Amino acid sequence: MDPVMVSTGGALHPNLYLDPELQEREQRLIFERTWQLAGHVSSLRERGSYVTAWAGNQPVLVVRDENGDLRAFRNVCRHRGSMLLTGSGQCKNAIRCRYHGWTYKLDGTLIGLPEVRAFGEDLDKSTLGLFPARVEEWCGLVFVNLDPDAAPFASLVDGLAERLELYDIASLVPFSPYDGEEPANWKVVAENYLDGYHIPIAHPALVRLLDYKRYEADIHDHWVWFEAPHREEPTDNWIVRLYSKIVQPMPGLSADDLRVWRYVFIYPNTILDIYPDQMNTWVIRPTGVDSSHDHYECYRPVHNSLRTRVAQRLNLRLNTIVAHEDIDLVRNVQTGLGTRDYECGPLSERDAALAWFADRIRGDLGL
Repeated sequence: MDPVMVSTGGALHPNLYLDPELQEREQRLIFERTWQLAGHVSSLRERGSYVTAWAGNQPVLVVRDENGDLRAFRNVCRHRGSMLLTGSGQCKNAIRCRYHGWTYKLDGTLIGLPEVRAFGEDLDKSTLGLFPARVEEWCGLVFVNLDPDAAPFASLVDGLAERLELYDIASLVPFSPYDGEEPANWKVVAENYLDGYHIPIAHPALVRLLDYKRYEADIHDHWVWFEAPHREEPTDNWIVRLYSKIVQPMPGLSADDLRVWRYVFIYPNTILDIYPDQMNTWVIRPTGVDSSHDHYECYRPVHNSLRTRVAQRLNLRLNTIVAHEDIDLVRNVQTGLGTRDYECGPLSERDAALAWFADRIRGDLGL
């Protein structure tokens, strides 16, 4: 798929980050129509294994059924609206609601409920199965979509799987999961990730690792690929210096892959951070007009030397520093956007990914 030509046109209007009434519109027109990352196949290897996730404010679950296929459903019991499952784990042969015990097969069919005669002879269990959702496994990652008419996920990210093939994401195993909160609208958080322009000013440790002059964005219809080569010059930051010295590539990577960090943004809110020593996923979920939730997962090969584990710890430490800096940045932006008479300033060529994101949001919301 060819890159998309993006104008450096208008940013989103400040009101789009501040209006509480916009949240329901975003939920219906964005989060219930786009593919949302639910997890990694390592959590769904066996029959009855499951993961839970969110499509905006809508809970969803994914389970491996009796035939080895993935099934996705809205994570809600048809009786009284209780969420059926939490976290991830094993539900064996059936999904049982912990509130009143309504029980469903792994294909979503209602198969049993306590005191069934109390519901009368007209109860038709065949009409009370779980609400289905779309699910796709792609590059070892599992995505769900509440829109039955959505285009297949793989078709939307055409060309991306080939770039990720050498990382063999399906073979990796999870470590160091993290959940956190951001004091800003989810779009502010997403745009901060897409914005490379702030790196030299706001991230002094990161800019000692990455060569900002060669930091590039390759923009497509539904995804953006960032290349961030490492600097050749030595640095006085001990974390960056030690990481650069001891990091080794994962199996299948070449020497060229060792000296570059790669980032992928999949519209609207899924992020893949691709490093020589590990891969991280990040999902941004709106929780309020001025708040959002982060869910991170880290993945690495099954077998790691002590040297590689040290490099991975340094990687996490550097990215934790950057994350704390970003939390402060998005808090300041969220506050500043409420300034009376403020309108967003012009975007530069460095902001092409922000312009792309703004166009996607306006298009989805019909603005």
